[in-house]
Amino acid sequence: MPWFLLALLTAFCLALYNFFIKLASSQLPAAVGAVVLQLVAAALGAAWLLKLKLQGQPLPITNKGLLLAALAGLGVGLAEILTFVVFGRGVPSSVGTPVIVGGSVLLTAVLGVVVARETLTLLQGLGLLLIVGGIALLARGH
Repeated sequence: MPWFLLALLTAFCLALYNFFIKLASSQLPAAVGAVVLQLVAAALGAAWLLKLKLQGQPLPITNKGLLLAALAGLGVGLAEILTFVVFGRGVPSSVGTPVIVGGSVLLTAVLGVVVARETLTLLQGLGLLLIVGGIALLARGH
């Protein structure tokens, strides 16, 4: 599958993730929702890992890779809890999700440039400025 279609499928899955967090946030405490979400995600990941193992796929593992994955898990775990808290305060998904996702896109791009020494074109920089403007407009009305 081409990377762009895979990226769109990923965006669809993230949309479902955010939308269902919004719906669940009024039904249970943030900590409970986050744990259930993480248990389901861990089970899905374990099933995929088992499938790869049974297929005889090589699974090279490094300490640095494990550390970076753990740090990513820390970030997503905190993000899940905070997303439940944000939506538990009544923020509409049409506002909260774009602010959260847009903010994460912006900050990831900044980390890419500053830490990973990636470069951006002028148009890509303009796109990031538009994200900042969009976040400001969305947050202002709420």
